[in-house]
Amino acid sequence: MTAAAAHPHPSLSSLKVLVLAAGQGQRFTASGGRTHKLQASLFDKPVLQHVLDTVADAGLQAFVVRPDGAATAGMGDSIASGVRATSDASGWLILPGDMPLVHAATLRTIAQQLLSTDRFDAVQPVCNGQPGHPVGFSAPCAAALQQLTGDQGARSVLQQLRCQGRVVQLPVEDPGILQDIDTLDDLQRAQAVLEQGALVRPLSTP
Repeated sequence: MTAAAAHPHPSLSSLKVLVLAAGQGQRFTASGGRTHKLQASLFDKPVLQHVLDTVADAGLQAFVVRPDGAATAGMGDSIASGVRATSDASGWLILPGDMPLVHAATLRTIAQQLLSTDRFDAVQPVCNGQPGHPVGFSAPCAAALQQLTGDQGARSVLQQLRCQGRVVQLPVEDPGILQDIDTLDDLQRAQAVLEQGALVRPLSTP
């Protein structure tokens, strides 16, 4: 039996994309938004639905995280809750629910990179030199992720892994990894991006 056969890499279906959907979205309503930002209409469907559709298009499984006390839960609390609820996963992509412009191909590439080797435990996408979301974490990170609290997300876990040389940065041509929806202006900019994409998309042939 070959080493590869003895230790096969997990399939993409064993990963979970934790879509973080807690929080009050106060900045959005303060900027003039009339609903929670994840339910705001963007190109004829809610922001959160764009994110879920992108995960599905990538061939991955989404797990929407709305922990108890969701209105006041920080990103760290949400990540911990999601990892505990999906403890059988071979890894996690941590994707904020307010990032509807991330490409499906980017999610799939991060997932494939995460599962391709045991040499690192986290994959961080980078566009134009700037790190973005989602960050992928392997199964050995579960215990540390489950201990997260507060508003800093998984930053502490990522920093510890970086000090250990266990993080790989993945260059992608996807500005969507840097763009979230915090205000009504953000929503309008995202609408313009999607409208432009629809204009340049080739017409399907009969």
